[in-house]
Amino acid sequence: MSPSLAIPGPVASSERLAAVDTLRGVAVLGILVMNIGSFDLPMMAYVNPFADGREFEGPREWAWWVQRLLFDQKMMSIFSMLFGAGLVLMGDRAAARGAVGVAGLYYRRLLWLFVIGMLHAYLVWYGDILVAYALCGLLLYPLRNLRPRWLIIIGLAVTMVAVVLSMGMGAALWFLREGAQEAQRALDAGRTLSSEQEGMLKGWNEARQGFEPSAEQVVQEVNAMREGWASCMAKNAGSALFMQTFLFIIWTLWRSLGMMLLGMGLMKLGVFSAARSTRFYWSLAALGFGLGLPLVAFGAIRGVSHRFDMVREYLVDGQFNYIASIGVALGHVGVVMLCVKADVLTWLQRRLAAVGQMALTNYLMQSVICTFVFYGWGLGLFNRFDRAQIMLVVVGVWMLELAWSPWWLSRFRFGPAEWLWRSLTYLKVQPMARGGPSGAFLGE
Repeated sequence: MSPSLAIPGPVASSERLAAVDTLRGVAVLGILVMNIGSFDLPMMAYVNPFADGREFEGPREWAWWVQRLLFDQKMMSIFSMLFGAGLVLMGDRAAARGAVGVAGLYYRRLLWLFVIGMLHAYLVWYGDILVAYALCGLLLYPLRNLRPRWLIIIGLAVTMVAVVLSMGMGAALWFLREGAQEAQRALDAGRTLSSEQEGMLKGWNEARQGFEPSAEQVVQEVNAMREGWASCMAKNAGSALFMQTFLFIIWTLWRSLGMMLLGMGLMKLGVFSAARSTRFYWSLAALGFGLGLPLVAFGAIRGVSHRFDMVREYLVDGQFNYIASIGVALGHVGVVMLCVKADVLTWLQRRLAAVGQMALTNYLMQSVICTFVFYGWGLGLFNRFDRAQIMLVVVGVWMLELAWSPWWLSRFRFGPAEWLWRSLTYLKVQPMARGGPSGAFLGE
């Protein structure tokens, strides 16, 4: 077969970018710091730390501050950027090989990622991000040849759509609250409410209960998650549907797609491959942390002082973290790339790179382990540990994945989930034994 008609195939191990794998490993492990709360705590405790039925003080408060400043939306941003970067790598490697049929391969890849994500969301854990990535990925391919500057500009613009939608929702909630308060005053005064006032009062109470659940609601959720598999999955299915519809439209779509486009632009500029100068990465880390952390902290201080008032959070307070987390994420990127370029902590880099090569397997494994520990079909420890105590579970999973990933890859070409995904994508069972081309996609 002539080079011009070469068919895209798995990537040889020598073609992998260690820097990208290492950064992906950091992101996969870091995501668990945020996801762990969704495994163990009531759903709304993820965005409102006062919603788990515990006092917000001491170690619990400090654990939340670490999550908020360094991990919340930061690791997801890096993971999303690397998803976009993967498409750039796919295009570059396909061009170098003279391969054809890349589009078909790419879209089959997304199809099976969507299927895996749906199974994950409805049979394991509602917080799945794979479905959103598969859907957002559909929009990336036509933009793959844009210049880095335009990818970055469009990516940031797309990301900001969620800010507009969130602030619009905050304004609507403010209007609803004002109407509800007026209706309540009328009711207290013994006046008959109009149908509009009744609607506002009912709508506000329902919205508030969703964001600030009562003690009774928390108990009901905890009891449901401590029961058997059927009860857990019934609750899980409702949460997954909410994530894939309402939350996807107002937040996940814009955040994920925007970060993917940003990642494509940065990959083309050599940012994720440690190809830029040491000075560049020092500047990236300094600017990212220097601008991002104070703004994240400012928004968090406002949120805590208002006990995460729903209207304030949507309208203003939450926007500080949403926007500034991009800077903090880039600060993390700068630090990781500095370590790669300086060859420091190489033993840890190798393990992180192995975790990154098996990102899908490790991501899914985190869900299986944590749902087993906390859900009723397993050990049933849901909400028995507070925000600080569950960090011990995070450390335990980190140690496990840092140990098992290099061990597995020393014997096999790719992780179990990667093998399944690739076999389905290439419509051919991929060999598992070491040697020859790895099972990595062109874009990884």
